[in-house]
Amino acid sequence: MSRQRHCAWLLGLYLLLGGCALIQEEGSLAPQRDPAELRLADDLHLARDGWPEARWWMRYEDPQLNQLIEMAFTQAPGIAIARSHIDQARAQADTVKSLTGVQVQLIALVNRQHVSANGFLGPFAQNEPALGLTGPWYTEGVLGLGGVYQVDLWGRQRAQVDAALGVRNARQAEEAWVELEVSSNVAMLYFQIQTAQQLLDDLQHMSAITAEVVTAHQARIERGLESQPLKQQAMSNQALIDRQVVSLRSQVWQLREAMRALLGVGADVTLPLAPRALPEHVYGVPDSLGYELLARRPDLQALRWLVQASYSNIDAAKAAFYPSFDIKAFFGADALHMGDLWAHGSRQINLIPGLTLPVFDGGRLNAELANARSLSNGLVYQYNQAVLDAVRDVAVAGSKQQSLETQEQLQQTRIGNMRFNRDSATAHYKRGLLDRVTALESNLPLLAEHSGLALLQGQRLESEVALIKALGGGYHSSKTIALQED
Repeated sequence: MSRQRHCAWLLGLYLLLGGCALIQEEGSLAPQRDPAELRLADDLHLARDGWPEARWWMRYEDPQLNQLIEMAFTQAPGIAIARSHIDQARAQADTVKSLTGVQVQLIALVNRQHVSANGFLGPFAQNEPALGLTGPWYTEGVLGLGGVYQVDLWGRQRAQVDAALGVRNARQAEEAWVELEVSSNVAMLYFQIQTAQQLLDDLQHMSAITAEVVTAHQARIERGLESQPLKQQAMSNQALIDRQVVSLRSQVWQLREAMRALLGVGADVTLPLAPRALPEHVYGVPDSLGYELLARRPDLQALRWLVQASYSNIDAAKAAFYPSFDIKAFFGADALHMGDLWAHGSRQINLIPGLTLPVFDGGRLNAELANARSLSNGLVYQYNQAVLDAVRDVAVAGSKQQSLETQEQLQQTRIGNMRFNRDSATAHYKRGLLDRVTALESNLPLLAEHSGLALLQGQRLESEVALIKALGGGYHSSKTIALQED
């Protein structure tokens, strides 16, 4: 009889396992791009300057720029939002980790009930005090500690914790990327403002010179040495330059307001934007990219952590197909009469091991697994595209910087030629070989070429900042990897 019962149990277990939900191995995971393929084109000839420092903007030796970036780090709304995302991800990770331990709670209840005479507790519906039955009404009391522990045999909870930690690390890397974006945007805006102020200074000099030219033409007209058309032409040139001055002043004001919005400050805060000479330092590129670029770009690290988290979510979805084990326990008191609750005989201890096995779920588990796989593939495709975009950003910024360096050299040559012409005209005027109007007008081409050089220098500085951003600033992935050790 015992043997037959044992065989019946085995047959029942076999049928149970045979009828449980089965994993459908449909689809495959997308491969990640090999970092060894990352390299720059051979025709990009820039100085090999290594990777940027953590505080890369300090190399420009500009106290105003340093102050603006520090203001951005403490007040910029974008950074505050990124930090709140980190706090949220940390809280979610702590929540998932807390579920892996023993959950204990205090249980206290009072149950006033009328016992059915025809139910499972039918005998308790009788009112026979001699037998200890005072039905049909009872006031049951329960007080004690209840606990439950999930036994993680298949690693589902461990995978969920890994996924939560991956998201938290991704948010940490995203904060670094936001900080890099904010600091680079502040630097670009600052150099645009300095460039505009330098152009404005040149235009104001040109306006003053054209005013002198108009005065000189008027004097010659009064002496009968020339006619009105030359004066009118000079006045037209002066009006054109003055219009450019007005336009440039408006541009400077707009750039200042854009800086205030980026920093998150109001009009009551005075920004350190006094005119300064544009720096001459030129950044280069590292000897190679490869794995180092992936570790240096916080946006790539954020995506990599999200991809790793998606793999953990797939593992958790697979583990849901297997039996889950838990242990429930209760220690306390339970009495049908409240007056007996504190009696020694009301003590109750329960220890309940349990097993749950999914049998028929209508395809829910496979749908959840397919969703986890598709989300993971989408993140991998996004990561692969981001890697290509990162290499493109470095190449484009480096190529633009290389072109601007060459243009600056050519512009310096033009300025040298214009300065020679100006000096020659001034010398001829001092010797009486040239009139004052011609000598004054010889300054205008020189100032125009100087403005062109300032514009090229501003564009070169913007391309440098773009290159620094493309190289990841001073970020390194070890700052986020260490979070997993918390």
